[in-house]
Amino acid sequence: MSRRCGLPTVGLDEFYRDQDDPGLPHRFGIVDWDDPVSWNAGAALESLTALAHDGAAEVPVYSISESRRKGSRILDAGDAPLIVAEGIFAAELVAPLAAAGLLADALVLDRPVPVVFGLRLVRDLSEARKPPLTLLRRGWALAGEQRADVIRWRSAGMCPVVLRAGIARLRRLTGVAEADRNITACRQHPAAHDWHR
Repeated sequence: MSRRCGLPTVGLDEFYRDQDDPGLPHRFGIVDWDDPVSWNAGAALESLTALAHDGAAEVPVYSISESRRKGSRILDAGDAPLIVAEGIFAAELVAPLAAAGLLADALVLDRPVPVVFGLRLVRDLSEARKPPLTLLRRGWALAGEQRADVIRWRSAGMCPVVLRAGIARLRRLTGVAEADRNITACRQHPAAHDWHR
């Protein structure tokens, strides 16, 4: 959705903890990367806050196949009116971002279970994220939990949408954010506004 709308995107997967981080949860004989404990919510919130206020932030570069951070990069949002944060842990940030006045909306892409299973498997295999048998076993388990996850995300304040509706909603929000920014700029520089008029 964010790619089709041309918005800068923060991949929340970049904020996973390293595999040797103590206290990580386990499932299927490996670290349970679907448990929020495996993820650094504080660091993600800090980066998103910096992006919203400063327009740029340092974000990690994480290797899913190696299960560790490989470095960092500067993400520059440019003059984009909105920033999209995407990932399975997005619901963890809804409340703190809303409390900080930084949340424009919270959407969850609601697709049929077989479609999500297939897309996830193709992505994970093409990126060699984990051994194929692990990916199949994990994907099958996640498929069985998908409906419960959507219900949980909805209770956290997220709105399920299909792809087309989500794109329309993001574009509408972008237009509102741009208009709001223009109004704010005109209030700060009334003489310039009068000249343009």
